[in-house]
Amino acid sequence: MTWWIPAGYALFLVLVVYRNWTRRPQLADYPPLPSDPAGPPGAAGPLVSVIVPARDEAANIEPCVRSILTTSYAPLELIVVDDGSSDGTAEIVERLAVAPEGAGRLRLVRGAELPAGWFGKQWALVQGYRAARGELLLFADADTRHHPELVARAVRALGTEDAAFVSVVGRQEMATFWERLIQPHMFLALASRVGDLRRVNRTRVEWDAIANGQFILTTRAAYAAVGTHETVRQSVVEDMALAQAYVRHHLDIFLTHGEQYMSTRMYRDLSGIVAGWTKNLATGVPLAFPPSRLVRRVVPYVMWLPALAWILPPLLWALFGWQWAAATTAISLAIWLVVYRIAEAPLRYVLLYPLGAAMVAYIMIRSAWRGGNIEWRGRRYSVVREAGRATPHASKTGG
Repeated sequence: MTWWIPAGYALFLVLVVYRNWTRRPQLADYPPLPSDPAGPPGAAGPLVSVIVPARDEAANIEPCVRSILTTSYAPLELIVVDDGSSDGTAEIVERLAVAPEGAGRLRLVRGAELPAGWFGKQWALVQGYRAARGELLLFADADTRHHPELVARAVRALGTEDAAFVSVVGRQEMATFWERLIQPHMFLALASRVGDLRRVNRTRVEWDAIANGQFILTTRAAYAAVGTHETVRQSVVEDMALAQAYVRHHLDIFLTHGEQYMSTRMYRDLSGIVAGWTKNLATGVPLAFPPSRLVRRVVPYVMWLPALAWILPPLLWALFGWQWAAATTAISLAIWLVVYRIAEAPLRYVLLYPLGAAMVAYIMIRSAWRGGNIEWRGRRYSVVREAGRATPHASKTGG
């Protein structure tokens, strides 16, 4: 009997619906800090230093900066670290810094040359930290857009939960064909490993710790205690590695859903999607497994296999007309209908889910076989692995 296969898919459909219905915690459950009657709105809390690393972000930096500056949380400074941009990113920030909304709150830090053994993002963030004055530090990506209450609610969550580290999971914007085809598959794959955020929060299991590097709020004291981003300077997935550093130091991490308060558009075309996920997957996925050298060496080469669960049933139905494969395909369509509704993506892409799965499998295989050869933002990193450590050596690409 092969009917247990569609039965398993039906159980997965129920799990997807249940997890979406019950997903917690929600940033909406943490009201913004009350205003100080004697000061501007949001003035009751500690100074937050928002640090945004930017390398060739001319298309993103102005809307990102403007969204942060509209915050209802008043004690805030914004530091943009320009990491050697060649597209006018720094000039845009300088213009905004002298505009009325940025005056006195926005600063540009021109990054120093990348040292050996560092990835660019971590180096930029450490330079921003050295220039920051805040008791709280917020690391935000340049492709994020912030609701005015985002910072105020995150600060409330940090205090209410007595955590050292709060990371917000935002909404992912998808505008092009390839984004809508591939990104929901990637997010479902990651969510399948992570599970419920409540299981991750305050974990003491290092390989269960994760973070969304697009938004990480931490106390300055905790950040210094774990060694800043310098301690993860050799990790491609610095957000996950930083969360695991907090766990090693017995500090509480806390993740929350905040889709209505933050949005991100990670990539804009197929080449960006392939390059971005190729960079992250083979180095990040092994960190989500126990620190066995054998396990972490094997995982990158088999992580694509679950994609076959979406490819084989419709293929077998088309080739052999098997009824169980037809039933499995119908249930799969229902699963992806739910996933696409959650992602707020056009539902017509549900019909292309086998193609999306095939693209994800290709990217995962590509990531595994490229190994330590990483290209990103005009830099080529050659990652040398010795005794379990990864040492990046950066050089400029020809582009």
